[in-house]
Amino acid sequence: MAFVHLGIHSEYSITDSIVRIKPLIKAAAADNQRALALTDLSNLYATVKFYRTCLGAGIKPIIGSEVIIDD
Repeated sequence: MAFVHLGIHSEYSITDSIVRIKPLIKAAAADNQRALALTDLSNLYATVKFYRTCLGAGIKPIIGSEVIIDD
């Protein structure tokens, strides 16, 4: 059974992470990961860059967002 990271935040989650898209996908490809999820905090700014880079590396992109809801 393959492992898939489902909770990665990128540099676009400004207060939460400094992970850059291209080095992340390069490391995932070197680890032979079949899929990778990006779930940035309250935004989807990295979606296009993440999607295109994943496809170029032969990795299935999974896109989501971690949203904070305040009552």
